[in-house]
Amino acid sequence: MPEFYLPYKKSRLHGIREGNGNQLLICLHGFGESAAHFRPLVAELSEAFTIIGLDMPLHGKTEWQENRGFEKSDLTAVISILMEQHGFQRFSLLGYSMGGRLALCAVETMAAKLDRLIMVAGDGLRNNPWHLFVTQTSIGNRLFKYNTYHPQFFFRLIKIWRKLGLLNESIYKFVLHRMDQPEKRIQVYEIWTNLRKMMPDQQRCRRLLAQYQVQTLLIFGKYDRVIPPELGTRFVDGSFPSKMIVLDKGHQLISAQLGQVIKSNI
Repeated sequence: MPEFYLPYKKSRLHGIREGNGNQLLICLHGFGESAAHFRPLVAELSEAFTIIGLDMPLHGKTEWQENRGFEKSDLTAVISILMEQHGFQRFSLLGYSMGGRLALCAVETMAAKLDRLIMVAGDGLRNNPWHLFVTQTSIGNRLFKYNTYHPQFFFRLIKIWRKLGLLNESIYKFVLHRMDQPEKRIQVYEIWTNLRKMMPDQQRCRRLLAQYQVQTLLIFGKYDRVIPPELGTRFVDGSFPSKMIVLDKGHQLISAQLGQVIKSNI
């Protein structure tokens, strides 16, 4: 896929562009991934859309040099620059997993220019107490940093939670996979801290989606225990145009089949 770098303040955001459709689709990836993960969607969507994927800060080839976290105003500015550079007045958003949370943040500031919102196993539909504690409070963030380099107590704690039934097996394995090595723990700490201000207001998003009649497509995996379909059911309240699809899959949904599903439901 053709690559580009977008200069932004002191930084450079890496992106890819594919397709020549008359609609702009901006894709925001999941944790630890990159814009290249959207490659399987190109075959089905490139005729209708000009597809732009962006590497978020601390991901892919993006060089984030602002000495601060990424904020909603940054995402708004970057999308606006892309629209201007590529000659679009309006756009659509696709957010996968972590990218869903970022997409909802963009809804808060750019709903008036948004045609479609596609959430694929999208984060941001609930407030995770642990995530809020370690990213939104100073003591939580200090404990998070300490745990990054001294994880023994944390590992004992999640094992106890699993035995008590407070943590299901899927989440337990997901956490271990993300935190079982020092470099992985550092990555989680740095990314969560960098994106700590990217927290959407769900009620505000609903109001804006309704006000501007943004066509919203939510796609979940039936066996996804990280972002379960029930979250979509709670979010879709009938006030805005929406459709929800549950695939016979887990959390990993990016595939050629997903491109077909999106194409046939928009």
